[in-house]
Amino acid sequence: MTDVELREQVRSKYAEAASSGACGSDCGCGPEFYEGEAVGGILSLGCGNPVAVADLHEGETVLDLGSGGGLDVILSAKRVGPTGIAWGLDMTEEMLALARANAAERGATNAHFLRGEIEDIPLPAESVDVVISNCVINLSTDKPAVFRELARVLKPGGRLGISDVVAEDRLTPADRAERGSYVGCIAGALSKTEYEQCLAEAGFEDVSVEFTYEAAEGMHGAIVKALKPASAAKRTLPVVTSKAGCC
Repeated sequence: MTDVELREQVRSKYAEAASSGACGSDCGCGPEFYEGEAVGGILSLGCGNPVAVADLHEGETVLDLGSGGGLDVILSAKRVGPTGIAWGLDMTEEMLALARANAAERGATNAHFLRGEIEDIPLPAESVDVVISNCVINLSTDKPAVFRELARVLKPGGRLGISDVVAEDRLTPADRAERGSYVGCIAGALSKTEYEQCLAEAGFEDVSVEFTYEAAEGMHGAIVKALKPASAAKRTLPVVTSKAGCC
């Protein structure tokens, strides 16, 4: 499949999920990742709880990549409070409509939703304190572009709190494809070293990729964290030893 065909397959699948209210993801879904959170009635698609990972604070501006039905944006809006802003970005009109309805129903007036692609985020440079994402980056066909955009929109000192599916380094791209489909969040997943290298090449520091559960043999739900340096003078990129390249 071409990149355009893969993107359309992803868009079509999540449009169907928005209309049907069914998850159908290989990587995981449902409220089990949100123990103690008020998530009833919101379509849950993902492989973790990035809102908890990001440790959001009052007054911050947060961006959720691939915001789906709006669950993580609504939870983020509550965390950052009335002086903060929670942005959701999605390329699927059906998901955006569902997310806006969910936010309105729950009175999340500081939750806002944008149509766009995660490789070309429609927000100004250095406008966001925190970027979160829930099992979406693995669906991109141009992951280096995604990481460059994250570095662009984050303020100096900003941070990432991402839940994603990540492969063990021993698995080749062909091995990953054998374990699940691209649209099901498996075939397009990066390896742990590739993820670390992508973030390092985009300029992030203090990168960590921590496996949390097994989604398929050798494939794991993972927590990914990283920081954008507070200033260019403090930027120190990790030493990269992999010969595989970023993606």
